[in-house]
Amino acid sequence: MVPEITLLATFLAAFIILRLKHQENRYAQAARIAMAAMLFVTGGAHFGFAKGMAMMLPEIVPFKLGLVYLTGILEIAAGIGLLIPAMARKTGWWLIAFFVCITPANVYAAMHHVNLQTATNDGNGPEYLWFRIPLQLFFIGWLYFSAVRPAAMPRVAARHLV
Repeated sequence: MVPEITLLATFLAAFIILRLKHQENRYAQAARIAMAAMLFVTGGAHFGFAKGMAMMLPEIVPFKLGLVYLTGILEIAAGIGLLIPAMARKTGWWLIAFFVCITPANVYAAMHHVNLQTATNDGNGPEYLWFRIPLQLFFIGWLYFSAVRPAAMPRVAARHLV
């Protein structure tokens, strides 16, 4: 739940600050800042909970621990990429692909009751997927409207404010 809280709290704070500074396209910019903050948290978790995250991968996957560290580094780098306007769109597409690619690991972890924080098999189980799969879709939509196609975000938000 920490990543989701980080995403929403950072979005709210960034939006308020950008609004006070009269920034244009502040919805998309605040959303990219928030996603970057979330990626810094989740990327860091790859180092703090590496053993548990390695358990999320099937036995057939080689170099699990190395892959966990690599994806942690990539998440942090992607967070930085979202903050650089010239790189935000490409980073957004890359992250969308990344979220699609990690979905099977989340399914595997749920089916095997992996608790990534304790590196045990006493996790939530398959019912967790009722939350996780929609969350992945939410992250993908968040990235699409804030990084890939940010011009669409303010118009959509403005319609809801009227």
